[in-house]
Amino acid sequence: MVSSTSHFGRRFLLASLILLLLLGAGGCRRKRRVVAPPPAPPLVEGEAETGLASWYGHPYHGRQTSSGEVYDMNTMTAAHRTLAFGTWVLVRNLENQLTTQVRINDRGPFIEGRIIDLSRAAAEEIAMLGPGTALVRLEIISRPTAPAAAAKYSVQVGSFKDRANAEDLQAQLAQKYGDVIMQEFDAPDGTYYRVRAGRLASYDEAVALARQLGREPNVGVPMVVRLD
Repeated sequence: MVSSTSHFGRRFLLASLILLLLLGAGGCRRKRRVVAPPPAPPLVEGEAETGLASWYGHPYHGRQTSSGEVYDMNTMTAAHRTLAFGTWVLVRNLENQLTTQVRINDRGPFIEGRIIDLSRAAAEEIAMLGPGTALVRLEIISRPTAPAAAAKYSVQVGSFKDRANAEDLQAQLAQKYGDVIMQEFDAPDGTYYRVRAGRLASYDEAVALARQLGREPNVGVPMVVRLD
């Protein structure tokens, strides 16, 4: 016959083991690295994208956009990272419910959390000139009717004013990812050197690459961008 003391000892040991397991699991949860959520998928008709809008004006007025057009801040245009050039988008300012319609003719914005960069005229129409940014919802109105070449996507991993820093990041990532390029961008405040990885045939592939690059210690926030 087993004594009550023996039963108590076994129960105490079992309770201790359970407590240790719970504490260990809690410790593991605290040590897990928080990974940034993946970029939102490209907009399709009937779907909406929500995020911050910003606007750009005089420093860029009269300069060439990514589509090759000359930027006119007084027309209803905008920059988006992945929508095809010529796409018309309804932009609703969720802070005041004002709306505007813009045509995508440029790439950007390359700032975390922002989803569209409006022309000055478009920003004025939804009363966001003063604040500079606003929470908006985007909905596609129409896509370009002319057939376009198959879309290609890349992942921007950094933008530097110091060319040497861009070259260092390019060289580091090229050892692991191979197809890493550096592009010069002539901004109003000087030349920037953008480092981009990959030339992928689908958005999903680009998102997968962005997730992988986001784990690299020398990469900030990877951003998927459509190549045109």
